[in-house]
Amino acid sequence: MNIYCKSTLHQIKVAVTTIVQMIDRLAVQDLQKRPTENKHSIGELLTHIALICEADSLISDGSSKAKMDEYYTNVSYNSLDELKDGLIKNYKILEEKYERFTEEELLEEVTSYWGVTYSRYEWLIEIVAHLYHHRGQLHAMLVHCYRIDLQVSLFE
Repeated sequence: MNIYCKSTLHQIKVAVTTIVQMIDRLAVQDLQKRPTENKHSIGELLTHIALICEADSLISDGSSKAKMDEYYTNVSYNSLDELKDGLIKNYKILEEKYERFTEEELLEEVTSYWGVTYSRYEWLIEIVAHLYHHRGQLHAMLVHCYRIDLQVSLFE
């Protein structure tokens, strides 16, 4: 596997591992908490986070808006364990996909349904940024809005 992909996937795994640790500190009733009216609840944010690896991977394949809407409609998580399992499963799907790409395939450019064009490797970097962004949101919501002492180190 390409050393850059291996390192990038490692950083995604760090994010996934720390998000799982945060989920382990929650109670099921925490999923309903909504720190800002008209914004995602903790459960809705966690569902979005759990889908990022697979959903962004589908986007990086050039999936249409209709296909992505169908994907999002057909996936739901109803418990803390389902959120963790989905997050881990979707990471493994991404990892296995990127392990198979050749150098040429990593450099191939793919355009999203909204018109952004990146190489496959750049899409992988986007996934890192997307996960870390929402992990930071989750952490801030739990620590600052609900005073939950997560005791989770966000970086190695």
